[in-house]
Amino acid sequence: MLHTTRRLALLAALGIASAGAVYAPSAAAQVSVSVGINVAPPPPQYEVVPPAREGFVWAPGYWRWEGHRHVWVDGYWVPARPGYVYHPTRWEHEHDGWRLHEGHWER
Repeated sequence: MLHTTRRLALLAALGIASAGAVYAPSAAAQVSVSVGINVAPPPPQYEVVPPAREGFVWAPGYWRWEGHRHVWVDGYWVPARPGYVYHPTRWEHEHDGWRLHEGHWER
């Protein structure tokens, strides 16, 4: 009986710990990702921006680096976040090459 109680207590503790590790409130779930390379991205491709959609913001397309070449990523709709401004993905030239900054929200 004691062995079964300990096993259940251990399983409950693992379940609670796992749930806590997975939970991240939306305000705290901000991640900053950047990629640095020495190859300039090609000019942006022309893309037709679809008509505005209520509750969404258009994230324009961009060139993504895939290890040995740039690959175009089409633009897409991002759910709006009231009180925030969306900054799209962009490349910036820095002293050590080119750096890709992922799109993100700021207050």
